[in-house]
Amino acid sequence: MEDIARHAGVGVGTLYRRFPTRPDLIAATFEAQMAASADLAEEALAAAEPWPAFCRYVEQVCEMQARNSGFATALTMTLPRAREFQAERERAYAAIGSLARRCQSSGELRSDFVVEDLILLLVANGGVIAAVGHAAPELWRRLAGYMLQAFAARNEAPLPPGPPPSVLYEALLRTGEQQMLELTGS
Repeated sequence: MEDIARHAGVGVGTLYRRFPTRPDLIAATFEAQMAASADLAEEALAAAEPWPAFCRYVEQVCEMQARNSGFATALTMTLPRAREFQAERERAYAAIGSLARRCQSSGELRSDFVVEDLILLLVANGGVIAAVGHAAPELWRRLAGYMLQAFAARNEAPLPPGPPPSVLYEALLRTGEQQMLELTGS
């Protein structure tokens, strides 16, 4: 927090008054990008053709992660006290859930797809970006392409069960604590 205050040209006290906790600072930093992600999800939901819109959304949000490694981390963090940030996440989640149901109804998306599968893709994409993004900045496209093919209804071979939403939420909450330390340099 001291480094951030110094770079911002303000005192540490001023920074803490505006952002009392690290999650508050992280949420404020990435709230606009979370809102942009939710806007993209709603645009995809409004599209006439659900499957191409779903694919376009997945590619766009993965690209957002690739452009900003901080957002790649923040996107998969759970910040329960950051109301606006969480509201934007929930808006995106609701739109993608509705879009997924449209894609399933049209027979284009696997019948066993759940929104948590997309969250797993975003976690994996963040890992790819962190591990090799400096050397292969477009490798995320291959991962997204593979996953979109796997999500397609023509690939209905049984999968191992996914985690219940509550387990994934708890995992992201615990992981978020570590990621916050990394994002803020502590």
